[in-house]
Amino acid sequence: MGDRRQVIIKVFRKYGHSLGPDSLEFLEELLDRHEINDEEVEFSVEWMAKEYNKQDDAQMKVSLDVLQRVYETFQNGEDEGEQGQAQLDPESHLFVIDAFEMPLWNWSTERSTFERAPWSLTSSGSADSRITAMRNRLNVIKQCILRNDHFSPSTLPSKDRENLLTLRSTKQLLGRAGDRFLLFGMLAHSMEGKLCLEDQDGSVELDFSQLDQPSEGLFTEGCFALVEGDYTEEATLLVIAIGHPPCENREAARSLFGHVDFLGKGATTLLEDKQFANRVQLELPDLRFFVLSDVWLDRPDTLLGLRKMFDNCMENSFIPKVIVLCGNFTSTGIPQGNGRELRKYQDNFDALADLIASYSLIARTTHFILVPGPLDVTVNSVLPRKQLLPSFLSRMRNRVPNVHFATNPCRIKFFEQEIVIFREDLMSRMLRNLVGVKPDVKNDDLKRYLVQTILDQSHLMPVTISIQPTLSDYDHALRLYPLPTAVVLADKYDRYQMTYEGCHVFNPGRFVGNSYTFSAYAPARRESEECVLDVDLEEN
Repeated sequence: MGDRRQVIIKVFRKYGHSLGPDSLEFLEELLDRHEINDEEVEFSVEWMAKEYNKQDDAQMKVSLDVLQRVYETFQNGEDEGEQGQAQLDPESHLFVIDAFEMPLWNWSTERSTFERAPWSLTSSGSADSRITAMRNRLNVIKQCILRNDHFSPSTLPSKDRENLLTLRSTKQLLGRAGDRFLLFGMLAHSMEGKLCLEDQDGSVELDFSQLDQPSEGLFTEGCFALVEGDYTEEATLLVIAIGHPPCENREAARSLFGHVDFLGKGATTLLEDKQFANRVQLELPDLRFFVLSDVWLDRPDTLLGLRKMFDNCMENSFIPKVIVLCGNFTSTGIPQGNGRELRKYQDNFDALADLIASYSLIARTTHFILVPGPLDVTVNSVLPRKQLLPSFLSRMRNRVPNVHFATNPCRIKFFEQEIVIFREDLMSRMLRNLVGVKPDVKNDDLKRYLVQTILDQSHLMPVTISIQPTLSDYDHALRLYPLPTAVVLADKYDRYQMTYEGCHVFNPGRFVGNSYTFSAYAPARRESEECVLDVDLEEN
């Protein structure tokens, strides 16, 4: 034992530290606990001494508190053994985040960072908050553009700078007919019905007559675009190219703004994110989130499909951690003031509660998240939408312990991952509001274009408020910056799944008909897979 003590003292002295009796005893006890052989003592103590030395509050006389912290960090972050496995608890790292709980962070052009709004947010909003919301949309995208390699002069030698694209403003157009410009702004119609590009300094009418081929994506009124063109004597911009802004991946955004707590659940560092990601991959490879959309509870065969899904889970001993049920929870909608239909609507949720409760293991261990659809009964019809009315859900609340009545959209924070759930018939909404350029594209391309557009725009609903009203104080709940880990675009459109700029996007399809379709998301792989239940309706 004396020899070990001498080795410990010698190693710490090498780094300029002296050990008191408490610290020495703690280190000896650690070596015994981990059954370190005499030959390995010096190596193990060397590691502790180095890590201690890196701490900001490391003193020459070794502090026992700092030493214990170094050891705990090692245990939590590095140890992939049995002790680490026991500590990785999915339950304590799962949060369902309401759109109305997310803090508002505004972009500050003066400080080039996000600043938390100092005022209380309200559903009514104000004229100022509407302007702030649109300004945030523009500035969040613009700061990504200016950091992009094609636009950033600081990354290039001076001889290459002439190849850079220089972003101009509409106020720089005046008196410069015949010159070529690259502008960034929002596509909108003028009072005369002409399509214009608006930025913070003004607007210019766009002329698409010479445009051969627009870039990929869907361009709607209210989306932000990069437009290159020649300024004409008629004060219009003759467009030669139009494209969506470049998308910045999650890691790049988190490396800059990792200190910003966008979700209101505490900020984590990139190192913590990486450690969590590795451990989830190793220790929770089989964990799944099921996502279902258009769960029409007014159709008896829907409950049959859910029963089949639960039976499969029990037979295969495969209980999902989360089941997300997206509306619409009715196939027809509820006529206003129709008491009989409202009563049936409540009965349907009661039947769902009874069905879940009949599978006691699933009811006890699975988190159920209910997200309202466009036809469901909520307090408001603008985005973000509040949760389903509580008066319909009392039995659900009583019988299902882990049920969450979520807003639309909502977010799931799971360890380092952020998963956005959005239930909207987005494809038809975007296609109805295309402007300027209407690409002749095939079905598969449309899905890709929709995903690219939503992520490039950093927003779930990149249209004007006249097309889709939003609560201005809560517009940030629709923001997709930093890019989430996964986005569920639950839509009545065909199902799909794809990964763009590291963000996995999928539409689970509709849980209706004889063949029930849904998606299973695997956090360990950050991917989803299609699941299909074939139910023989004549069996029952």
